[in-house]
Amino acid sequence: MSRYEFRLPDIGEGTAEAECVGWHVKVGDAVEEDQPLIDVMTDKATVEVTSPVDGKVVELRGAPGEMMQVGSVVIVLETSGGIEVELPANTAQSVPRPQTPSSTASSPIVAPSPEFPVRVLSTPAVRKRARDLGIDLAHVPGTGPQGRVRGVDLNAFIAHSARAPAPASEPAQTAASAPPPRTVQPSLVTGTEEFDEVPVIGLRRKIAERMQDTKRRIPHFSYVEEVDVTALEQMRTSLNRKFEGKRAKLTLLPFLIRALAETLPDFPHLNALFDDSAGVVRYYRAFQAGIATQTPKGLVVTVLRDAQDKDLWTIAEELSRLSELARSGRAAAGDLSGSTLTITSLGAMGGIATTPVINSPEVAIVGVNKVVERPVVTRGTIGIAKMMNLSSSFDHRVVDGWDAASFIQQIRALLEEPSLLLVG
Repeated sequence: MSRYEFRLPDIGEGTAEAECVGWHVKVGDAVEEDQPLIDVMTDKATVEVTSPVDGKVVELRGAPGEMMQVGSVVIVLETSGGIEVELPANTAQSVPRPQTPSSTASSPIVAPSPEFPVRVLSTPAVRKRARDLGIDLAHVPGTGPQGRVRGVDLNAFIAHSARAPAPASEPAQTAASAPPPRTVQPSLVTGTEEFDEVPVIGLRRKIAERMQDTKRRIPHFSYVEEVDVTALEQMRTSLNRKFEGKRAKLTLLPFLIRALAETLPDFPHLNALFDDSAGVVRYYRAFQAGIATQTPKGLVVTVLRDAQDKDLWTIAEELSRLSELARSGRAAAGDLSGSTLTITSLGAMGGIATTPVINSPEVAIVGVNKVVERPVVTRGTIGIAKMMNLSSSFDHRVVDGWDAASFIQQIRALLEEPSLLLVG
């Protein structure tokens, strides 16, 4: 028997690290070659990593939410044949062996030397918690890959520090000099408050980080306009009835995408990406439509390529394909990157109006709200019409209000006269 140390492979596109989303195996499991071992997430997509050999799981290195370096050992297998794999000598020497809390039981906490600054590997959540508690992570023994400090390491350090006596050389703090105690707001309900603690990891963490960064950097402004889609809905119903079973079913989205494709050549600065670090706006000739898609794991944006070259039914087929890939978790990196303007829709739950968040580095996003029947005055006559709002947001650094309004009004005109979308 021998040990096989499986290292995180290079996933491509210059990825140096990936987040552990979840394990498919546990210690003691027997695995076969090509059996899924772990799901990891990069900035582009979630990737399923499979086993290169048959064996038995001896050790898992990493928990969901932890970042793993490409080339680091993520799982150790016991194999019946094969060659024992060890860390290279220079790697073993360059990475100090993590200490356990018991090995530092009598070591006082000292400040790191300013001559040798320490860069501790850890997740943003662990860093923030340590910062809030006033703990220098350089003193926390890490048990993760390459000495990475995990949440469990920080917990162990806190527990150990609470038990360890203060060093004799340091005078005890007086009540006047001691920091104020951390207080907890008492619950309004008498007794122990129960709750479930769920770590924000994987796709949900990516969404949270991206939304926070986008809202912090981009000055959004929103523009909402109502659209009479009575004629469009009549045409859509008629076309679906005529081509039922022969062509893809048309929803409202293919019409909107066609309207955008027809309108964007007149507003090239909206089919654009803003590199604010370089101070450059890149205008794109082709319309790569981003489609915000809700999945069991969260919201992802799939990309419908070259929308300007596709008719309504081709768009409908592509939307169906991308939606299925996204919801099943099988979308490749190429299906999830490269959009130039994003469309978001909550379908029947679309509400009256929304303020969608721009998919950075894009400069605009168009949101679809639900269709409702209501009384509408047309040329002095009250009638019932099917109305829908378009709720859009724009990056005010590069898009003026007049241009945004003109853009939406041109889209509105096409949606209210949908026969123009069939031309060509």
